[in-house]
This record gives sequence, C-alpha cells and structure tokens, in this order.
Amino acid sequence: MDTLENNKEIVKLFNKKVIQECDLDTFNSLMDKDFINRTAPAHANGPDGMWNTFNNILKPAFADLTVEIYDQIAENDKVTTRKAIIGTHTGVLMGIQPTNKKIKIDVIDIVRLQNGKYIEHWGINTLQTVMAELQQA
Repeated sequence: MDTLENNKEIVKLFNKKVIQECDLDTFNSLMDKDFINRTAPAHANGPDGMWNTFNNILKPAFADLTVEIYDQIAENDKVTTRKAIIGTHTGVLMGIQPTNKKIKIDVIDIVRLQNGKYIEHWGINTLQTVMAELQQA
C-alpha cells in the first residue's frame, strides 16, 4: 500500500476507533506527542483537548454515535475527509438536556500525519447549528 492510501487508512481507523468507539489505546497510538489542533482554542489544542471532545462531550451526549465518511483526498502528508457524525441525543450536550432527536454534524477536516501519527488538524463542522436546533426542541 502506498503512503497516501496508508494515510487515508489511518484517518479511517481514527474515525472508527477513536471518534465512534472512544478507544483510548488507539487514540494514544495514533497521536504524536507534539500534536496541535489548529482549529481549537489555544488552551485546548493538544491531544488532551481532542480526547476531551470525543470522550467527555460527544460520546456521553450521543451514545450511539457513528461516523460516516463520504470522501477522502490525500496529498503529500495530509488527508482531507468529508464526513458526518451521526447519533441520537440521549445525554447532556454542553448543558442541553437530552431531546432524543437524531442529529447529524457535518464535518470537513484536514489531518497532517507524521510517521503514521496525527501531528496537525484543521476542521470545520456544524456542531453549533446542531446545538441551536437542539435548544429549540
């Protein structure tokens, strides 16, 4: 398998095992110690901030959370993924009480890999829109 395809497989694995299943061992094995999330606030842009988002914010609010990958494009050391995080709002999400509504957070992210590990991330998503809709429920 060439490097570009291998990088795409690493990102797929991260989405399935880390985001969908909250597997800490996989998270630790795929994160470089110098990882930085360029989209997160400065106080939460390292590995701990990313793990916190998946394990302490998203998964408790959406126990049945799944990730659906629509497209991936790899070039050099970066993989861009267009995907959706889908689930049922059965737990508290940042103060929003459970509504039992199905949600879909659309995401486009770019991951830069170094030696098979996440070293940088940039992303955009519709979480704020989903939260606004849940607050109106």
